[in-house]
Amino acid sequence: MTPLRGYTAPLSPDGRAGIVPAPPWHYVGDFTLVEYRADAGAVAALLPPELDPDPDDPGAMAAIFADWQSCTDDCHEVADPVQCQYKELFLVVACAYQGQKASRCVYIWVDKDFAMYRGWIQGFPKKLGEIHMTRSYGFGIPAAPLQPGTRFGATCTANGRQIARAVVTLTGVSENGPTVNAPAMHNTRHFPAYDGVEPDVFELVRAGGYDRRLSEVWEGEAELCLYPDTIEDLRAIAPIEVGKGFRYSFAYSVNGGEVLVQHDKQALRP
Repeated sequence: MTPLRGYTAPLSPDGRAGIVPAPPWHYVGDFTLVEYRADAGAVAALLPPELDPDPDDPGAMAAIFADWQSCTDDCHEVADPVQCQYKELFLVVACAYQGQKASRCVYIWVDKDFAMYRGWIQGFPKKLGEIHMTRSYGFGIPAAPLQPGTRFGATCTANGRQIARAVVTLTGVSENGPTVNAPAMHNTRHFPAYDGVEPDVFELVRAGGYDRRLSEVWEGEAELCLYPDTIEDLRAIAPIEVGKGFRYSFAYSVNGGEVLVQHDKQALRP
C-alpha cells in the first residue's frame, strides 16, 4: 500500500494535495505601512509574560498591508498564480525580549488558505479577510508612480465588517524607513489539543529569515482608521497618534525559526 505523504493536510499518495508545501519559502511583496501610537496599557495587554513593552515607546504599533508572491525552491507556484499570490494586513506592536528590541504580530488577516495555514505554522495568528491595495507600476500618473504627491490606499474587511483603511501620501525618499517592524518577530505558535483544554503546542518563537532585500523606501503623510465593529477589540489599540506612512518592496526567504521558550499551558485554562 502506498503511504500517504505531505508536509500539511490533506495527505495524499503523491503528497501534492497539501495546502502548504515544505519550506524553504521565498517571498517578495509590496508594502503600504503606517506607524502609529496606541494606548500603552492596551498594547501591553496583548503581550505574553515573556515579552515586555518597548521601553522607548510602549504604545508603538504599525499597520502593515502587503501584496505578496511566494514560492518554494522549484518555483512551480509562479506558473499557477493562485498558489502563490495573496494579500494581508497585520498589526504589529513594538516590544522587547530579554532587554532586546523585538516586534510581535498581534492580529493579521489574509485572503488565501495556504497563507493562513503557513502563518499558523510560523506563529502568525492569521484569519481570513479581504484586502485591497493600490499598486504601482513605475510609470504614468494613473499607475501610481513613486513620486511626491502619489496617494496609496489600502483596505481590509472580514466577516462582513470593515477592519481597517489606510492612505499614504508620498512626500519623498525615506532616510530611515519604518522602525516598529524592523526587529525580529516574536510570535506564539499555538495549536489546541484534540482532547482537553491545554494546548498541544504553546511556544514563543523568533521568526527566521535570510537573503533579505529591500527596495528604496518612500515615506509620506498617513491616515489610518481601525473600525470599532469587529470581533477583535480594535478600539483598544486604535490610533491615538498617527505617524509616518511608507511604501516599499521587500523580499526574503524562510526555512524555520527559533523556539525561545515554552509558554505556561496552565495559563490558558478557563
